[in-house]
Amino acid sequence: MPVTSMSSTTVPPLLSFFFIVIFTLSISAKSWPLSQDNKIQEQDRDPFVGFNIGTDLSSLLPPPDLVKFLQTQKINHIRLYDADPDLLKALSKTKIRVIISVPNNQLLAIGSSNATAASWIGRNVVAYYPETLITAISVGDEVLTTVPSSAPLLLPAIESLYNALVASNLHTLIKVSTPHAASIMMDTFPPSQAYFNQTWLSVITPLLRFLSKTGSPLMMNLYPYYVYMQNKGVVPLDNCLFEPLTPAKEMVDPNTLLHYTNVLDAMVDAAYVSMKNLNVSDVVVLVTETGWPSSGDKQEPHATIDNADTYNSNLIKHVFDRTGTPLHPEMTPSVYIYELFNEDKRAPPVSEASWGLFYGNTTPIYLLHVSGSGTFLANDTTNKTYCVAMDGVDGKTLQAALDWACGPGRANCSEIQPGESCYQPNNVKGHASFAFNSYYQKEGRASGSCDFKGVAMITTTDPSHGSCIFPGRKVGNKTQTVVNSTQVAAGETSSRSFSRGFCASVMILVTCVLLPFW
Repeated sequence: MPVTSMSSTTVPPLLSFFFIVIFTLSISAKSWPLSQDNKIQEQDRDPFVGFNIGTDLSSLLPPPDLVKFLQTQKINHIRLYDADPDLLKALSKTKIRVIISVPNNQLLAIGSSNATAASWIGRNVVAYYPETLITAISVGDEVLTTVPSSAPLLLPAIESLYNALVASNLHTLIKVSTPHAASIMMDTFPPSQAYFNQTWLSVITPLLRFLSKTGSPLMMNLYPYYVYMQNKGVVPLDNCLFEPLTPAKEMVDPNTLLHYTNVLDAMVDAAYVSMKNLNVSDVVVLVTETGWPSSGDKQEPHATIDNADTYNSNLIKHVFDRTGTPLHPEMTPSVYIYELFNEDKRAPPVSEASWGLFYGNTTPIYLLHVSGSGTFLANDTTNKTYCVAMDGVDGKTLQAALDWACGPGRANCSEIQPGESCYQPNNVKGHASFAFNSYYQKEGRASGSCDFKGVAMITTTDPSHGSCIFPGRKVGNKTQTVVNSTQVAAGETSSRSFSRGFCASVMILVTCVLLPFW
């Protein structure tokens, strides 16, 4: 048909209208995945608290159970020290965002071969994204200060991985960076005088240019705990723990007159000043590690449950308050707490194995006080927790603890007497669990009230059975507090199905309406 014949054909106005409707709907349907990616990026711009998950423990949950635990605790951001395929698969179709890592021992292979980097991306990223929400790749860990011989390989490895992401068109969705120890900075207080160790400028300067060009964060591992340990008598403990301070106790930068109420903010601002000294001002700081140990040896008297609880609880509140730092009040850094589980196989000192919030079996080591911080973390002190006897403890030791709880401890042990509702099972472990929990609840679930010389533990699993109701149990609808994230994900799938179904329905409707006009 000649082209000119088209111009002489009159298209009914109604037909033109419906063609426009169909075209618009088809464009909207095609742009759906992009809009979802944009939503993911927008959500990640809000400050968040995530958790590092190490694997140096004797009993790590199987990946499917670990993912369920993360969902129960409402943890939506995690960082791994590898790229475990089973866990990445288990994270599929959840809302949990994950940073995967290149271990230090793989830097040589990736930094010296583009093909190896491309293979790594294909195997650990492309194979799972976007079903698994991989947000970043951390290349190595504290390379400059722990394996300085690998420093020349660091930037080549980062650039090779980034180029592989470009080839897969994922470079705008997944960032590439490397975590640094705080010791790469010098004179960190006052923050206005901080600068990067000149020994590493040949690596740091081009790295910052790369981070600026790609919109990637400067990853920093920042520990006020070590600042306190190395500066006893100089840095007050309350400043390290985010405790409320009188103006007289606030740290003041004499050059900027900015007041610092906690050490972490000062460390973050020291990183910003250090970057500014190298003419970089558009790279944000991401705190990839921070935390406080709950136990230590004789040389670490401040590694206690109370201090760990205080630091991490106040840290979470600080992030969610979105107050920023004194130098950058408009920017609140996101943080990853080190760590989710105690890594009991770590070598001494004792504190190395004591940074977790939970034991490997998911029993909480202590209870965070994060009320008012949204729905984050189900082991908040406001939720259900109980104190029970540990497995594997000999009967004689349990009996002694039981006798103390029901005697000097003044726990209510009436329900474990013969004929009462909690007498069965008639064994020392069952009776001890009830007595321990009675004491624990009587003491307001206070820190240290569930110990009994090491034979008791805190659990979020209700030990009630049959007609035996353990103290602390909530009744009615209030017991149902967990939001199942997979239901939300299913809802998203339903929305996509609705969009496709809606488009199809409109097209059918259009066909029916237009037929009379042909």
